Amino acid sequence: MTVLPNSLHARDIAYQIHPYTNMRRHERNGPIVIERGSGIHVYDDQGREYIEGLAGLWSVAVGFGESRLVEAAARQMAKLPYYHTFTHKSNEPSIELAEKLATMTPDGLDHVFFTNSGSEANDTVVKLAWYYNNALGRPEKKKFIARNGGYHGITIASGSLTGLQVNQRGFDLPLPFVKHVTCPHHYRFAEAGESEEAFADRLAAELEATILAEGPETVAAFIGEPLMGAGGVLVPPRTYWEKVQAVCRRHDVLVVADEVINGFGRLGTLFACEHFGIQPDMLVVSKQITSSYQPLAAVVVSDAIYQAIADQSERLGTFGHGFTASGHPVATAVGLENLAIIEERGLVANAAKVGAHLQARLRAFADHPLVGEVRGVGLIAAVELVADKASKAKFDPPGKVGFRFFEKAHEHGLIIRAIQDSIAFCPPLIITEAQVDEMIDRFARTLEDIQAWIAAGMPAV
Repeated sequence: MTVLPNSLHARDIAYQIHPYTNMRRHERNGPIVIERGSGIHVYDDQGREYIEGLAGLWSVAVGFGESRLVEAAARQMAKLPYYHTFTHKSNEPSIELAEKLATMTPDGLDHVFFTNSGSEANDTVVKLAWYYNNALGRPEKKKFIARNGGYHGITIASGSLTGLQVNQRGFDLPLPFVKHVTCPHHYRFAEAGESEEAFADRLAAELEATILAEGPETVAAFIGEPLMGAGGVLVPPRTYWEKVQAVCRRHDVLVVADEVINGFGRLGTLFACEHFGIQPDMLVVSKQITSSYQPLAAVVVSDAIYQAIADQSERLGTFGHGFTASGHPVATAVGLENLAIIEERGLVANAAKVGAHLQARLRAFADHPLVGEVRGVGLIAAVELVADKASKAKFDPPGKVGFRFFEKAHEHGLIIRAIQDSIAFCPPLIITEAQVDEMIDRFARTLEDIQAWIAAGMPAV
C-alpha cells in the first residue's frame, strides 16, 4: 500500500515499535490499522472486513463489540477506576473474581494472584516456586523443566521458560535455570513406526532422566501448556500428561499448567486440564478471562503452596512481590462479566459443538498435496503446510510460505496466524457453524493462491 505523508500509517511507522515484526519491512509496507470490531469480524480503516480467525491473539472469547463488557468497564470506572491490592487493600471485583476462579478451576487450586499478562503470570510462577522452596528450606530446588516449542511469555524469566528460538535469538535467553526437553509433537518428533503411547513413554522417560541428571533436589517445577498454542497448535500424544505427571510426583516436582490460551472453553471443556486429566499445583490463565478487553491474568495455586508462602511472608515481614495493577478493579469487573457471558451463552458447549465442525472441515484438506498435518481440539486448530508430503520436508526457508499465506489471506478477508508454515485458527467462541464454513472457504481460496504461487517458483512479491 502507498503510505501517505502525515497519515495515521506514516505516524505509526515513525513512532510505534511493533512486537513480532520485522521493523524494516514495517517501514516499507506500513500497518493494517484495525478500526473497529463486531462479533467475529474486524474492520480496517480502509473499510475492509475480515473474519478474525485467531480471536485477536487467541483471546476474544465473546467476540468484538460486546456491549456488556463495555458497560461493566464504564460502571466500574465511574465507581472506582483504580485501586491497588498492596498492604491489605482490596476491592470488590477482585475479591469476587478470585473467589470465582478458585471455584471454577480444577479441584485443589484455592488461592489467586492477579497480574496484567500471561508473561507476568509465568514470571510470578517462577518466583512463587523459588519462594516456596526457600520457605521449605530447600534453597537448591529452583530449576524449571519446560518443552521445546512451548510458549510461556517474553519477560526474562517467562522468556526463558519459552522454547521458541524466535523469542530468544538476540536476547541472550534462555537463562540457565531452565532445561528444555523434547516437544511432544508426534508428527514431527516420533520415530518411524512409534505409536503415540510409545512416544509418550519415551518423553516421560526423557523427563525423568533429565530430573535425575540435574538432581531431583534441584528441580522445582515442570511447566507446560496442555495443548501447545504459539508453537503451532500441538496436541500432545495420548497418555502423555498422565505419564509426565507420574514422573513429577515421584520426584516432588511441581506441575504447572499454562492455560493462557487453553482456558475458559477453548478446547470444548472449561479448562484443558479437564480434557487431558491434569491435576496441577499451579494454573496460569489470561486472554479469555476478559476476552482481552482489559489486561488481566492470574496464577491459581494449591493450598499447600499458599500455606508455605504465607508462613514465609510472616517470617520475612511481607510477601515482596506485586504489580501496580494487580487485581485492578476495572479489569476484574470486566473479567467477571466476561465469564458470566461465557456461562450464560453456553460458549464452552458451543466450542465443543462448533469445534467438532471446524475440525471436520479442516481435516477434509488432509489429502491436499501441500498439507502435511491437520491438528487441533475444539475451537483451536492448525494446518501444517509442507514441501513434500511423503517425507514431511519443510519449505526452505521455513516460514516463507506461511508468511505469504498470512499476507494473502488478508486479501480474502481472513486473519490467521502463520507459525512458520503452520496456519493456525482460534476464532471467537461465539462463532457459528455457518461462520466456520465461510472462514474455511476463505482459507481454501487462499490455499489455491498459495499453490499457484509455489508452482510459479515462489516469486518475490
